[in-house]
Order: sequence, then structure tokens, then C-alpha cells
Amino acid sequence: MGTSNHGWVHTRFAVVRTRLEAYEPRPGWHAWSYEFLLFGFKQGWACLFGGLMLALLLGTHLFYPAHTALARYDFLTLSAVAIQGGMLLFRLETLEEAKVILAFHVVGTVMELFKTSFGSWHYPESSLLRIGGVPLFSGFMHAAVGSYIARVWRIFDFRFSYYPSHTLAGLLAAAIYINFFAHHWLPDTRLLLFACLALLFWRARVWFRVWRVDRWMPLLLGWFLVALFIWFAENIGTYSRAWLYPGQAHGWALVSPSKLGAWYLLMYISFILVAAVHKPQEKA
Repeated sequence: MGTSNHGWVHTRFAVVRTRLEAYEPRPGWHAWSYEFLLFGFKQGWACLFGGLMLALLLGTHLFYPAHTALARYDFLTLSAVAIQGGMLLFRLETLEEAKVILAFHVVGTVMELFKTSFGSWHYPESSLLRIGGVPLFSGFMHAAVGSYIARVWRIFDFRFSYYPSHTLAGLLAAAIYINFFAHHWLPDTRLLLFACLALLFWRARVWFRVWRVDRWMPLLLGWFLVALFIWFAENIGTYSRAWLYPGQAHGWALVSPSKLGAWYLLMYISFILVAAVHKPQEKA
């Protein structure tokens, strides 16, 4: 295994992973099917934090009592803290991953405060555990993205080829983050940022190991697939009325596919934050 996977031996997932990877299916389609199922299992494990949060959003929307003393948003915040604590206590994630999640919580909450002040979206329910109009559970939704990237990086032993300059990659991430705020007063440079992103990473490949063979995909494609998944998750979030866009005030509607572009750029920022911890390793 690659050096980027040094921390996985400290998690409970390591025991299950070792057993699954040691299994010997029959050659041919049996082996292909097994690798496909193993890929799904590992992806599910990487999504554990986000999946539990989505289940809480839907569950509280359908079943949470309307007039209980503890507001639904506060219950979501306390539940998110409990999930995070439980994952550390039972060694379902590493301390390094928890630090990444904390960073995402801070970055995400700052963006939430700014965007809600401009009416980009809003939180329709009241709560005590909030900063201004932003309930604290919202930061955990951003943290779920960071949790996924950090975990999938470790679980699939990411390595890279044709990875560009770390300095240029970081500067581009900073420019994208600034544009999310500045476009309210200055011209939106999103198209230029997309062009810079494509130019910088058009050759970059992410190598990953599901089972015993190293496989790869274009890094730009990998980010798009994750952004698409986040867009689906966002539709679940708005359906549960955890937050709403202006066009959803009088009834739920599908989140505009144009949001995929915003999620793609946020996906890139998320990746760079995780890369600052994991340090992208070159494919040998």
C-alpha cells in the first residue's frame, strides 16, 4: 500500500478491510463483481458521516414532534456532535480527519453567515444553537464533505500523476473562495476560474486502489462526480426543509442544476484543504 495510507491501521475499519481484501473469489466476472461491491462498501464507509446527517435530516422532517421543547435544528446540532464524538471514541475515524472536519466547519459557517445575509438561502425554523440566522448544524453539513474527502483519500490510498504546483493550486482555491463573496459587488469571475481550473489540472489523474489493482480517472472528472453526489444530497436537504432557496418558499422544487457549478468549485476548495493535510503523493 502507498504511504498515504499510514493512518488507516488505527481505525476499526482496518480489521474489516483486511478481511475483505484477503477474500479470494473465482476469476472472471466473480472477481469483477466482488471488486465492484467492495468499491461500494468502501464508498459507503467514506460517506458515513454525511449519510448519517442526511438520515437525520429526513428522519426529523418526517417524525420530529412539532412542539417539543428542543428545537429540531438544535437536536440536529447535538446529534452531529454526538456522531462526531462517537466516531472518534469507537475509532471509526482518525484524529487527523476530525481536525479536517473542524476546519470545514469553520470555513462553511463563515460562508453560511455571508450567503444567508444576502438571501441566497435561508433556514426557516427557529433554534437556540445558532449564530445570527445560521443554525450550528449547518457547519456540519459542510464538514460532511470534508469528512468524505479525507476518508476516501485514506481508504482508497489516493496517489496522483501530473499533479500541478501546490502553490498555484492553493492560490486558485483562495481565488475561488474570495469570488464566492466578492461577486456580490464585483463581476463574477466564475467562468475564468473554471478555465484556470481546467488548464491547471487537465492532465492530472487520481490513482486509487479498490482491491489489488491500481485504477485511475481524470481528477477533473472525479471532482464532478462528487459534486453531482452533493447536488443530490442537497435536494434531500431542501426536501426535508432543513434549508430553502428562494424558489422553494411555497413548495419544494428541484435544486437548479446550475448549482452544480458552485458545488464543483466548492468541491475543489474542499479537496485543497484536505490536500494540505494528506500531502498528495506522486504515483510511483
